[in-house]
Amino acid sequence: MPQKTAKPKKIPMRTSLASGEQFPKRELLRIAYTKEGEISIDPTGKAHGRGAYIAVTKEEAALAKKKKVFNKAFGAAIPESFYEELIDYVAREVGRRELSQKVYSADLAPDYD
Repeated sequence: MPQKTAKPKKIPMRTSLASGEQFPKRELLRIAYTKEGEISIDPTGKAHGRGAYIAVTKEEAALAKKKKVFNKAFGAAIPESFYEELIDYVAREVGRRELSQKVYSADLAPDYD
């Protein structure tokens, strides 16, 4: 009987609205737009409504504001304040990711003996 080999797990890809590049879905930030006309940042990716994605970089957030990509994607007038909120959120996330990747070595710690 032939042995079954494990199929590689398919990684869902999405396109960033700001740059047009494709990324794995987990690396992107979802923006949700409901039928009631409410727009929100959806870090879980599970909020109700139509979704659009951007990469979590400061450049992408600034480009999204400049191009007003969500106005086009959702066919609605998105307030300028939402784009400002998005830029602030992305800046915090970028900072968190940078901190989580820092490696501190005990060898570099000062010796107080």
